Order: sequence, then structure tokens, then C-alpha cells
Amino acid sequence: MSPSPSPNGRDARGRFTPNNAGGPGNPHAAKVGRLRSALLNAVTEDDMAAVAERLVEMARSGDLPAIRELLLRVLGRPLEADLLERIERLEASLGSRAGAA
Repeated sequence: MSPSPSPNGRDARGRFTPNNAGGPGNPHAAKVGRLRSALLNAVTEDDMAAVAERLVEMARSGDLPAIRELLLRVLGRPLEADLLERIERLEASLGSRAGAA
């Protein structure tokens, strides 16, 4: 016999019970969504190109934070890039095996 649900949607051990309606969610999510939309609407492709050009200039002049930012944005985190390369090799290997079968 399963523990009886309480009025708050949890059982006696504090776990969510079946058909629990869930929580209220993130109260700030809607506002963050509106702010992101406003930012996306305010920034043009030309703006992004200008920012990218400035970042490259700063990196070329030896600004270490700019170098780090540029490398992270272009190449991704080293671990992520390594994992992506491994996944691509594995997929290629599996694809060649599937074609041979």
C-alpha cells in the first residue's frame, strides 16, 4: 500500500504523489523572457558584427579576458569540444559499420 497523499501533493516521505499539479514555477521566468525579447529586438546583426570585430581587436592586442572570451565563443569549452569530436568520430564509425552490414 502506498503512502496516502497529503493536501500539498506530497506523500508522508515528502515525495511528489501521482497527479501532483506541480509548483508555481519560476516567478521571474516571464519577466526574463520579456527582457530577452527586448534585447534581441534592440540588437542588430551590424551591432553584433561591430562587437565581434572589437573583441577580435582586443584579443589581438593581448587582452587576456578578450582572448579567453573569443576562444570560448568560437571553439567552445575545451572539454565540450573534445566530447563533440569524440561523438562525431563515434557516429562516423557507427555509420560506416551500418553501411557495411
